[in-house]
Amino acid sequence: MPGTNLTREEAQQRARLLTVDAYEIELDLSGAQEGGTYRSVTTVRFDAAESGAESFIDLVAPTVHEVVLNGEALDPNEVFKDSRIALPGLLAGRNELRVVADCAYTNTGEGLHRFVDPVDQQAYLYTQFEVPDARRVFANFEQPDLKGTFQFTVTAPEGWTVISNSPTPEPKDNVWRFEPTPRISTYITALIVGPYHSVHSSYEKDGRSVPLGIYCRPSLAEYLDSDAIFAVTRQGFAWFEEKFDYAYPFAKYDQLFVPEFNAGAMENAGAVTIRDQYVFRSKVTDAAYETRAETILHELAHMWFGDLVTMEWWNDLWLNESFATYTSIACQAHAPGSRWPHSWTTFANSMKTWAYRQDQLPSTHPIMAEINDLDDVLVNFDGITYAKGASVLKQLVAYVGMDEFFRGVQAYFKRHAYQNTRLSDLLGALEETSGRDLKTWSKQWLETAGINVLRPEIETDASGTVTSFAVRQEAPALPPGAKGEPTLRPHRIAIGLYDLNPTGKLIRSERIELDVDGELTEVPQLTGTKRSAVILLNDDDLTYAKVRLDPDSLAVVTEHLGDFEESLPRALSWASAWDMVRDGELATRDYLALVLSGIAKESDIGVVQSLHRQVKLALDLYAAPDWRETGLAQWTEATLDHLRAAAPGSDHQLAWARAFTATARTDAQLDLVSGLLEGTETIEGLTIDTELRWALLERLAATGRADEAAIAAELERDKTSAGERHAATARAARPTPQAKAEAWASVVESDKLPNAVQEAVIGGFIQTDQRELLAPYAEKYFAVAKDVWNSRSHEMAQQIVVGLYPSLQVSPETLDATDAWLASAEPTAALRRLVTESRAGIDRALRAQAADAAAG
Repeated sequence: MPGTNLTREEAQQRARLLTVDAYEIELDLSGAQEGGTYRSVTTVRFDAAESGAESFIDLVAPTVHEVVLNGEALDPNEVFKDSRIALPGLLAGRNELRVVADCAYTNTGEGLHRFVDPVDQQAYLYTQFEVPDARRVFANFEQPDLKGTFQFTVTAPEGWTVISNSPTPEPKDNVWRFEPTPRISTYITALIVGPYHSVHSSYEKDGRSVPLGIYCRPSLAEYLDSDAIFAVTRQGFAWFEEKFDYAYPFAKYDQLFVPEFNAGAMENAGAVTIRDQYVFRSKVTDAAYETRAETILHELAHMWFGDLVTMEWWNDLWLNESFATYTSIACQAHAPGSRWPHSWTTFANSMKTWAYRQDQLPSTHPIMAEINDLDDVLVNFDGITYAKGASVLKQLVAYVGMDEFFRGVQAYFKRHAYQNTRLSDLLGALEETSGRDLKTWSKQWLETAGINVLRPEIETDASGTVTSFAVRQEAPALPPGAKGEPTLRPHRIAIGLYDLNPTGKLIRSERIELDVDGELTEVPQLTGTKRSAVILLNDDDLTYAKVRLDPDSLAVVTEHLGDFEESLPRALSWASAWDMVRDGELATRDYLALVLSGIAKESDIGVVQSLHRQVKLALDLYAAPDWRETGLAQWTEATLDHLRAAAPGSDHQLAWARAFTATARTDAQLDLVSGLLEGTETIEGLTIDTELRWALLERLAATGRADEAAIAAELERDKTSAGERHAATARAARPTPQAKAEAWASVVESDKLPNAVQEAVIGGFIQTDQRELLAPYAEKYFAVAKDVWNSRSHEMAQQIVVGLYPSLQVSPETLDATDAWLASAEPTAALRRLVTESRAGIDRALRAQAADAAAG
């Protein structure tokens, strides 16, 4: 990352010294169509606790022209260095600082990102400031606990629109003067500038009206389903305002779908930016709409948790993200009229599997992570911060009760509005409303790393009557290199008893909810009862733990997994099976057989698509190498059978079409892919629209069936930014040494590619069918990784370091090469973490391959 790495200690010292009042920021973006740099003028008023003290303000800029502190001009050449402007021992009790600089547009998705739409050749701008990138646009005290008000004045080209945190004013002579914001942190300020298309509405309640806006580029306007987006937004407003007992805290709410966005979305106060891939150009399954809705609700929840009340420092980032994740899923599950009442099924099958994977890496850490500096937090937007934290909040809700939980949250918002807090502030409010002591709970769940395993221990007599039942809790050793000790924790779980009914469905006959604590917890309620066909620990997915089935239950589930009447127990069983594959307890070939036996009965399209991804990953990485092609052939034949059998025009048909396309391998299968693309082959109900055309072409390119001329012809059909990204992927996917060398050079040897195109090239470069072709790049990777990290912005460097790691070269040699690099390169802590995580993938794959080979 550019700039000096702010440490927590420095931030604490600065917060003790300074109290920020207000910022006034003037930006001249009139030359944005041409790019380059722009003039940034910042005036900030702040108090200092000690007269004569010194401090610093943050700025990343090519040039600083003026620095004036309390009327005294300072020499920019003396006080501006790297990313800091030193404020020497001239601070008074009350201070005014003016900084005039030239700042730069970016193409990395950080700071003020500039994108030119190939459709209309117009530039579109947006800011992305989390974690430390407001300093790329204006001088500021870049830490979350130095809040202030922000008043933006922006000069923009004629005909453009400027959107910020405050309501959009009428421009005068192309100058937009916004009203000051409430007190907020630097990282949630925002500017979105360009000839954007917009649709407007409002949220009405009790005579109060909140203006709502949705924005996108004009080239996407025909695809913008604004009514559906407004419907989800209003649902969130109503549910959150009721549960939080606090009216939406800002003057308006805009959602802006912006190009080349690195994340899913960002919770800028009143001006949420969202990746514009969520404006669907082609048919997608309902799972995509559900994911988009969760993203919309997640960012809306942040308006209270994160924006109204903000963490003091980034070690409590999990509080922001976990709370927003938990409440967005809960809203989908419980809000009246929700389209996705099964959202906890999706959570169990996607978010929690992400958490379980992250929690078993050498970089595992407590939910409340130790964040010493900005480098630490930049690599900490992970499965623990989001998904494990949300899982633990769900467990906490089960522990204290949902009503008590939200009463505590209500007290927390009222007590700390527009301020900064620590974890203890939230726990204190929850203790008051629940009557429970949460200090021990917090220490065991939030301040320790690692995952527990729950196993049933069941004994029965000859008649099938249960004579004893207990739940055994294990705390496996943490991965090598991980900090901390294995911890047994208290779990609130439900045990579900399932039996087959006369129609062959697995129906829950009884549910027991209890606390599991310590190594062994007896369950006397089940003693003397007739043993059920399937006994499912953690039914309803209340806690965060890996769950294993007893042998009898596993035998029934293996045959009848698709026969659970409800989606959540199916999802939990699928997730348990996948976990066993990753842990080497279930061979990939047996997992494939399980999926093929049960997936036809799986109605939840999100679960189906998760299974598609997991099977492909297992075959590519976890299958014994000498059986892999056999498994891939079985899977591909099955995907084609399911594609032909699926209901015409259904979500399942589209999902199977994509699964088949991703793995087609024989001449006959690739002939079908080619025929579907050319229109000489058809499948009833399957529309070969723009996105599916690119998927077909990318597979043909990767298998040598489509050349540069074919890619260029398809790009001519789709001369959009999405088309350009797909074409970049297809070119990098071609199975030739020249194509690989060109792709590598464009990413590693040049820094000209925009973030989204770089990501597309990396995605095409890595092809699981091209291991031998990619093998020479393992050595090249270790030769350049450190230089890339040191020379690129954080987002661009992380894309390369993670994306180009030789993850397909599953061998002890790759482990040795990684270890040698880690020992000699002296990487920073953040870079070491990313490479070590990638290494762990190789180590896990080797163990899973050995388990699969043993099963053969």
